[in-house]
Amino acid sequence: AHGTSHKYVSQKTAEYLGKKPEELKMVTLHLGNGSSITAVDKGRCVDTSMGLTPLAGPLMGTRCGSIDPAIVPLLLDNELVKDEKTGEMRHMNGTELNNIMNKKSGVYAVSGGYSDFRDLQARAEAGDEKCALALDMFGYQCKQIMAGYIAILGGVDCIVFTAGMGENDSRIRERIATDMEYLGVEFDIDANKNFTRGVPCEIPKAGSRTKVLVIPTDEEFMIAKDTQALVK
Repeated sequence: AHGTSHKYVSQKTAEYLGKKPEELKMVTLHLGNGSSITAVDKGRCVDTSMGLTPLAGPLMGTRCGSIDPAIVPLLLDNELVKDEKTGEMRHMNGTELNNIMNKKSGVYAVSGGYSDFRDLQARAEAGDEKCALALDMFGYQCKQIMAGYIAILGGVDCIVFTAGMGENDSRIRERIATDMEYLGVEFDIDANKNFTRGVPCEIPKAGSRTKVLVIPTDEEFMIAKDTQALVK
């Protein structure tokens, strides 16, 4: 679902580094209220965290992310809801469960009703343990997926953050990219905090074997460019 973003960002990353896309291996992280992570090998996506629908991957603003599939029949068999027409209690149906997984899960459920990550950050800093837990879970799951993709690619040249949180939230990036020196990531916390918004930039320590970049996305431009290519 974020294919246009990952494509644009991977191409811009190569351009920024003065390389051809075919010369690089990278993991791109599109992090927003909806998030996805992609393994890019020589300009081609070889794996991505979203599946048949945008529901898969890390937990998101209101989406549950990847879960044990047995949770679905468990809830359908055991969860009761009040029927709006009859007022009687009945088993939940598939449509209602799908609505819960897409619109009432993720950090919204863990935090107790907050889906905006800016609210989560503010409340966590004020001592809200549920909001802090939601942020920890999000960072943990993103790091888990990213590290798995690095293993699949046999190491990467760069890790790239983009989209609303990826571009603008230094705390989220720090949660995901720190303590990864064993994979060649020398993360610079100060550079991460003092980055310039809206422009491509690097945030690793000097000499880091794996580069860490923030690349603003432009999905609309990528759609227009692909459309132009198809028309021609």
